[in-house]
Amino acid sequence: MRKSRGIASLLLALAAVGLLVAGPVMVVKGAQAQDQIRHELRTQKIVFPAQGSSGLPAGFESYAGQQVVTGPQAKAYADMVEIHVMKSTGGLTYSEVSDKWIAGGRTDTSLAQLRQTAFMGESLRASLMGAYQAWELSWLVIGLGGLFFGLGIVLGTTAFALRPERIKVPVSPEALESRHLQHN
Repeated sequence: MRKSRGIASLLLALAAVGLLVAGPVMVVKGAQAQDQIRHELRTQKIVFPAQGSSGLPAGFESYAGQQVVTGPQAKAYADMVEIHVMKSTGGLTYSEVSDKWIAGGRTDTSLAQLRQTAFMGESLRASLMGAYQAWELSWLVIGLGGLFFGLGIVLGTTAFALRPERIKVPVSPEALESRHLQHN
């Protein structure tokens, strides 16, 4: 029993050390990912239309005039782009506009321009959604890092509680007797 407790304690301690190291590393890496996303979005200089502008759809007033620098802002801007693309194409996607243009012999210049508009809008939307997804994933990494650190503390405490007791064997029976007499 004593040996199995010692092995369990050692394994828990090793797992605890691994989690105590991995947790903070994950939190730092998640925070660095968010900083990188902010930097990349900031360099794009994407700004929501001003309050009262015809380019700002209803429901987006809280973003008016803001620069896109976070994942949630990137998603909101992507949603706004989708509204504009759908409005300009009459609800058709890029592939549907492209199919119409091809079926018409690729000669209709208005469909060609509409195809280009849909392509550019859907490309921008995809890029912004990628930033949003990376932002959300970085929060997952940060959360898991915190969880791992907490589990490391729990496992470390459990390993400490399970550690085998150290038994000191006296050098002689007389020493055992004298120690016994001292405690009474």
